[in-house]
Amino acid sequence: MSQMREDPRFPGVLIHQSSYVDDGAVLGRGTKIWHFCHILPRTVIGEDCSIGQNVMIGPNVTIGNGCKIQNNVSIYDGVELGDDVFCGPSCVFTNVNNPRAGVSRKDEFRKTPIGRGASIGANATIVCGHSLGEYCFIGAGSVVTKDVAAFSLMAGNPARRIGWMSRAGERLGSDLVCPRTHRRYELHNEALVEIEG
Repeated sequence: MSQMREDPRFPGVLIHQSSYVDDGAVLGRGTKIWHFCHILPRTVIGEDCSIGQNVMIGPNVTIGNGCKIQNNVSIYDGVELGDDVFCGPSCVFTNVNNPRAGVSRKDEFRKTPIGRGASIGANATIVCGHSLGEYCFIGAGSVVTKDVAAFSLMAGNPARRIGWMSRAGERLGSDLVCPRTHRRYELHNEALVEIEG
């Protein structure tokens, strides 16, 4: 931790000395920014987040509280992470559907909202313009090309739903009961709903 420092602009935040946080960014208390990161202007990162090595975020990105962003992830303008989102190592976000080096498309950036508690596996790719529902789980190496429903377990290229996951990150069996917490779920019109109580 000796190379982690507090920046007077961000009380309660630790930033590795090899990382850069541009003016105009907002970082929540308890957040840690590790080696070789770059946080661009107009980026808002919530409290108690962990930003791994070699991560680039922004500009104009919002990240909720309690997120864990692993090494080698770039989060571009248009991506919005809810609270408690996990981004696995080297997962990929995009913000333009048909990029060309010689054609400016900054007015065509597409929104990609990621719901609370979602997990995105290592090397997964999230094609822009699609939403990921709360507590969904995107398997490692998957390529998401459409909206993902809450609690979905997605895998493949293109990713398809192969099952359901609980809020606690456990795969649900046919009884739709979480083996870790014993919480019950029900299917309603192809949507999984957590049962209160």
